[in-house]
Amino acid sequence: MTLRWPRFAGGARLVYRLLLAVDLERYSQLDAQQQLAAQTDLRRLLDACARRTGLRTSDWYRQPGGDGELVVMPVDVDVPHVVGVFACDLECALADLNRHRPTRLRMRLALHHGTLIEGPLGPAGDAPVVVSRLLDAAPLRDHLTEHRDRDLVLVVSDTLYQDVVGSGFCALDPADFIRLEVVIKGRPYSGHIHHAESVPPKRRPFSLPAAG
Repeated sequence: MTLRWPRFAGGARLVYRLLLAVDLERYSQLDAQQQLAAQTDLRRLLDACARRTGLRTSDWYRQPGGDGELVVMPVDVDVPHVVGVFACDLECALADLNRHRPTRLRMRLALHHGTLIEGPLGPAGDAPVVVSRLLDAAPLRDHLTEHRDRDLVLVVSDTLYQDVVGSGFCALDPADFIRLEVVIKGRPYSGHIHHAESVPPKRRPFSLPAAG
């Protein structure tokens, strides 16, 4: 499989990008047919949410992982828009999908903005490590397990929370987050888990960012 770096080629150059990582719960417990259906539904969910929120998936670098995906967004993406609107729309779309599926899809979603570099096997650098560690953090897994009324749990990195969620330009309320702190392989990682008392309200039309 050849992985493309749309709008990202530049050789050995360190860049800042927004990264999105998603992982399905209990994927390994599904049989082959169910796994195929889960993969298909996940890809359709991400693509449809991207279209509704004004994003072009042709500009994404995508690294599939069977039960999830790592996405590197293009340099000109509207970060507050993706963090707020895309994440909310994905949760609403997942809830809609699960009303018609024989088995529920539940997932973890992690977002981080940081440095990386193009590598021959995929993105290298600090940002891919941070977003992957947060996605796999035990407190995030536990949060999804404990809140059976939710289909999706979101974690944002500490820097993304401070710079974007707390800015007032993001659709998410900073008060709706709880702090996550974990040490993995001797290194501390900090983030914030989106925690609300109920599922999001019925999806409403979103205003798209102005074309630039």
